[in-house]
Amino acid sequence: MQRKGERSATGPTARAAEALLTAAIGALLGWLAGQWIHTTVGGVMALVAGLNGAVSGWRGVYGWRRHGALAFALDSTWASVPVVGSLMAHGVAAASRTAGYEASLSRRQNRHVYRGGMHLKPGFAFTVGNVISGAGDVDRPRRRRLITDHEDVHVWQARWFGPFYLAIYGAWALGGVVVGMVLWLRRGRAVPLGSMIESCAYYLNPFEWWAYSRDALWPPSGKVHGLGWSKPAARPLATLARRRPRDPVADPAAATSESSADPASGSSSA
Repeated sequence: MQRKGERSATGPTARAAEALLTAAIGALLGWLAGQWIHTTVGGVMALVAGLNGAVSGWRGVYGWRRHGALAFALDSTWASVPVVGSLMAHGVAAASRTAGYEASLSRRQNRHVYRGGMHLKPGFAFTVGNVISGAGDVDRPRRRRLITDHEDVHVWQARWFGPFYLAIYGAWALGGVVVGMVLWLRRGRAVPLGSMIESCAYYLNPFEWWAYSRDALWPPSGKVHGLGWSKPAARPLATLARRRPRDPVADPAAATSESSADPASGSSSA
């Protein structure tokens, strides 16, 4: 069922206009931010921001009435490095016949979501910049909540930490491999080596601790019991439901109120 005003909000003319506008403004922001370092850096950042603006504008990703302007500004400037990874994820998805772009979790929600596409481990979603890949069967409420309450946290982490996000995440992962091996030996090999390394390199990563806590899943079942952080890093997003839009798929009770939402910020369920 189409909502009033939805045709004009999602028609090809409106989509093309938004794509051109966000590409132009994004490129300008990227250039202004990068040229303070070097003109070459400014040119590269303008290209990255322009491409992101074109793709995101065409798909109507940024929710301009809810943090969209901030997300767009960060993606075009401070978070340019993670956004390079996002463009790569788009490329992988474009080359795949099973990527399955999920508009219901993307449009006006400041992120791109693919059911398939780029991933590192089967069954695990993978987020780089503003793109979430490997979302899986998001028709299931629990899987859908993984995207809204866990992976979306990573999207904003990349925006807040910008060029340092991937470096910190990667450095922790590498260090965790070494620490995991040492702890495995010191603890008498009581647990599988792989589990110890995964706990140290992945589950105890502060960015993951933060995301799992927001998803009300700390400690996660895969973490070695008694290792690392004992308490959540933050309150679960489910307890802050009044501060964010409600998803009628993940939260059936929201279906009635969602029907009166603004067409520009709403989404259709797959």
